[in-house]
Amino acid sequence: MNLFASGPKKSYYGVADTIVYRLNRDGQPEGGNPVFGANVKFLIYGDAFWPAYTQGENANLIATDSIKNFIERETMNFEEYDLESYCRFLAGKFMSVYPQVQGAQVTASQIPYEAVAESGVAFSPSGPERARASIEITRSGIVEVRSGIEGFRLVRVNGGAFSGFVRDRYTSQPDARQRPLHMWLDLDWTYTQSGAAFTGGRMTSRMREIVRGLFARSESGSIQQILYQTGERILAEFSTIGEVHLEAGDRTWTTIAEKGDSLGVYSDGPPARGCLGMTLKR
Repeated sequence: MNLFASGPKKSYYGVADTIVYRLNRDGQPEGGNPVFGANVKFLIYGDAFWPAYTQGENANLIATDSIKNFIERETMNFEEYDLESYCRFLAGKFMSVYPQVQGAQVTASQIPYEAVAESGVAFSPSGPERARASIEITRSGIVEVRSGIEGFRLVRVNGGAFSGFVRDRYTSQPDARQRPLHMWLDLDWTYTQSGAAFTGGRMTSRMREIVRGLFARSESGSIQQILYQTGERILAEFSTIGEVHLEAGDRTWTTIAEKGDSLGVYSDGPPARGCLGMTLKR
C-alpha cells in the first residue's frame, strides 16, 4: 500500500520501475556524475480519474504507458544531478501538461555508478547504498519532500557488545562482550521547510559520512544505541531536518571458531533476522 503525506486517496495510479540513464558524454560535469541513473515510481491522483474506476470511462485517463514515456523523454530536459530536484522537475512538469491531475507523488532511487580509474569515460556500478528521494506536489504546492539512503552494509570487527537482556526459557543467545557486528541500515528524513531539500546532493553526501563515521568510531552496547547516536547527530548538525527515521537489520554472523579476541571464522546466520527501527523528531 502506498502512503501519501497529504492523506489517504480514494484512488491513485501510475508507473513503477521506470529505469532511466542520462549520460553526459562530454566529460565530468561540475558538481555531478556523468552517469545519472534512477529507478522512478510516479503516482498521480484526482477526481477526474474516478469514472475510470466506476464506469470504465477513460476520457480523462492518462495511460500508464504515456506516464512512462513522459519520464523517459523529459529526463533529457533535466539539467541538475540530485534526486530531489529530479522528482520536483518531473512532478511539476507533468502537472503543467495535464490539468486534470490534482496531485503527484514521484519517488526516485539512485542507480549508482563510479568512475573506473578516474578515466572519465569508463564506469562501474557502485554502492551498495543508494540515495532515494520522494516528493508529493498538489496544485497548492509541495506537500512533502523525503530524502534517504538505502542499503548500507556495515561491519565492525570488534566493539559491538550485546548483553544483559531478558533471559527466560525462550533465550538461546549468549551474552557477548566483544563481537563482530554486521548490520544493514536504511534511513530517511524530512525537512522543516521544503526548500531545504534542494542542496544539489550535498546533504545526502554528508549523511553518508555521518553514518560511516559514527559506526567506525562508536563502540556500542546494542544496535539500538547506534541508531540513537546516529539520529541525534543528524538532528544536531542539520537544523533544517524535522524528522529522521532509521531502520537496521541485525545481520550478525554465526561464530564457527575463535582464537581469543584476535582471530575468528564466521558464517551467515539463519534467515530470520532482527529488525530494529526508531524515529527522532525535532
